[in-house]
Amino acid sequence: MATSTRGAPGTVVVKKEGTPNRTLYIRNLNDKLPKEDLKRNLYMLFATYGVILDVVALKTMKMRGQAHVVFRDINSSTQAMRALQNFTFFAKDMQIAYAKTKSDTVAKLDGSYKMPDTEREDEPDQNSIQPAGFGAAPAKAVPVNAQPGQKRTRDEEEEEEEEDEDAEMEMDVSDEDSD
Repeated sequence: MATSTRGAPGTVVVKKEGTPNRTLYIRNLNDKLPKEDLKRNLYMLFATYGVILDVVALKTMKMRGQAHVVFRDINSSTQAMRALQNFTFFAKDMQIAYAKTKSDTVAKLDGSYKMPDTEREDEPDQNSIQPAGFGAAPAKAVPVNAQPGQKRTRDEEEEEEEEDEDAEMEMDVSDEDSD
């Protein structure tokens, strides 16, 4: 006689969830909800089992209906997974498992986070192109007759204002001549 994989009557057999992890992978979520509402509701639901560090829910075609919930410790994630497995959440039964890899949030906390290498060798570096296209940045504007760290006297300010008024008057006169 073959052995049965069923448990006691009235119990649900839980499939192998993988190695325990602080991050839970949740699938079979309602993809009609806006992303912020989904994240907020997942946070409120899972927060009863422990401190949540992050909730990641993306609405791309590949990731819709899925989310990751990152807990502070493994005990909390295990407790939440056992309690909420097949829980009906917005008219769909959630399927929960441990995430296969460590989340970026956990990696940043323990110091093992490495930035993804997205730069490809066949694409030129943007920083090297910019100066050639737009030229170098202009030098900082410095007043011609002022020494750094030295205030101008009132006489110098008044002379400058008079020069500005004279220049405006000359422009007005030249405008009238051209009419």
